[in-house]
Amino acid sequence: MTLFIEETAGGLRIDGLDADALAAEFGTPLYVYSAGLIRANFVRLASAFAPLSPLLCYALKACGNLHICRLLAAMDAGMDVVSGGELERAWLSGVPMSRVVFAGVGKTEAEIRAALDGRFSPFANPVPGAPDPRGRGPVGLFNIESEGEFLRIASIAEQLGIVASACLRINPDVDARTHKYTTTGKHENKFGIEIGRAAEFFASHGRTPHLRLTGLHIHLGSPIATPAPYLEAVRIALSLIDRLADAGTPISVLNIGGGYGIDYGGGGVCTPEEFGAALVPELAPRVAAGLRIIMEPGRIIVGNAGVLLTRVQYVKTGKSKRFIIGDAGMHTLLRPALYGAHHRVGPTRVAPNTAESPADVVGPVCESSDFLCQDRPMPPVSPGDLLAVFDAGAYGMSMASTYNDHPKPAEVLADAGRAALIRPRGDIAGLIAPELACDP
Repeated sequence: MTLFIEETAGGLRIDGLDADALAAEFGTPLYVYSAGLIRANFVRLASAFAPLSPLLCYALKACGNLHICRLLAAMDAGMDVVSGGELERAWLSGVPMSRVVFAGVGKTEAEIRAALDGRFSPFANPVPGAPDPRGRGPVGLFNIESEGEFLRIASIAEQLGIVASACLRINPDVDARTHKYTTTGKHENKFGIEIGRAAEFFASHGRTPHLRLTGLHIHLGSPIATPAPYLEAVRIALSLIDRLADAGTPISVLNIGGGYGIDYGGGGVCTPEEFGAALVPELAPRVAAGLRIIMEPGRIIVGNAGVLLTRVQYVKTGKSKRFIIGDAGMHTLLRPALYGAHHRVGPTRVAPNTAESPADVVGPVCESSDFLCQDRPMPPVSPGDLLAVFDAGAYGMSMASTYNDHPKPAEVLADAGRAALIRPRGDIAGLIAPELACDP
């Protein structure tokens, strides 16, 4: 198997490029993505579920850079979006609107109008470099999260004279056994309709003319390490499909969501092949009978393909701690502070047989939660050394902020020995300029 991200005796290499050279050229903090690994991950997942011929809608929230979306669009991916901004990114990536699924619990009227008719896109007023969205069709599916949302979308679709399609998101009350902030399929979560109310919902709204309820949607959260929660939820959904069919409401689409985990270094996470081996036999007979399957993978495609590079600024030894202070922190990668998430962190170049001692790798933000790792064995480092934070491709840049007025980092796509800047580094003047432009 090709190693797209490889730690060699000469240093870290990403898709054939030296990490230190990339940091010297583009500066730090810097997100670098391996295009080769993104492609390989997508192909691997598609192959694992090939017997189902699913529509793989990339969960754009994992990493929404337009150039990564275009890379996946070229591989015939659909897009799973959860906001008006993500909707426009999906369209600008070249994905047909018919292959876009619009999820999210708080869809506004403006977002719904743009999802139904390109005349309401923010790009309908000409934007240099952007195509004209007027005339684009509605999204392929809305994932309906509540009765109020259904009624709003149906009303707007009727006003516009458009017929849209939707899946009802059901809450199966299945424990995904992940972090409490990222589980979405339990009864206490804000997502979806309680499964006991699903039949009533279809009876009330299943024949609404401008918003056709054609399917069911389930999503349990992320990251999920084993197929067991999916199997439980899929069986619940299939049982509901049978009950709805008996009541005269055929279901043609089942969206089984995403959330497939990756190994952040602790092991115990199933592979795409293991997820497929468990779920394909359960769903294949239904697919053969005409059921269409949609999936919403994100992390499993981009998570291990991204590396965050940070430059050491200072090393400080306190009474009980060694602190390695870099230019990346919780504003650059929020997952450790928000979820207690583990990311492997280490120098891009390490001399062999170097002794290690515990250290906290922290950033410049004025918060004690500003860390990338804590009490981690680390070799000696000095100011100017380069550190790599691995498996940072998912929910890294997409959750980055400008807290403490730190500009956002640059992003680079490495592809077979070629580096392309895909998002320029922010700057302080750019952060403050919009306020200077206001005249209260």
